[in-house]
Amino acid sequence: MVNWLSVEDTTRVTAIVRGAAAAAGRPEPELVARLFVCPSTERDLVLAQAKRLVAAYVNVPVYRAFHEWIGRTEVLGEHWERWDAGDRAGSLEAMPDEVVDDLLVHGSPDECRAHLDRYVAAGITTPVLSIVPLAGVDVDAAVRDLAPTGNR
Repeated sequence: MVNWLSVEDTTRVTAIVRGAAAAAGRPEPELVARLFVCPSTERDLVLAQAKRLVAAYVNVPVYRAFHEWIGRTEVLGEHWERWDAGDRAGSLEAMPDEVVDDLLVHGSPDECRAHLDRYVAAGITTPVLSIVPLAGVDVDAAVRDLAPTGNR
């Protein structure tokens, strides 16, 4: 299972996993991703609240190493510098909106479903949704709203 990655990251990671399986003579693997989803149109509120959540993860050594490896050193550099200096408030200010946009599926339910479809198109075979109740999102309603058309 992979998590905290963008659609673009997914393309790279799934190619590596599939290539390793093929090289080992193994069948095509199931590729599971935990995807963080907040179906809310309150973009500014979601971004402000999500930066704390994203910061909590991208500063864990293994996640930081992953994001450095995947190529986010430049975009997260100032955030990490401030975090490492103990300036938590400053580190949140330095967290680029684009990082949240990359790592958290958010927007209207239709926009979220379209974004989730891009993960599947990029190679994820089993998306596991983790509803993030930011901006007053009701988890039960979010599950219903995100259900595939015809299943609501």
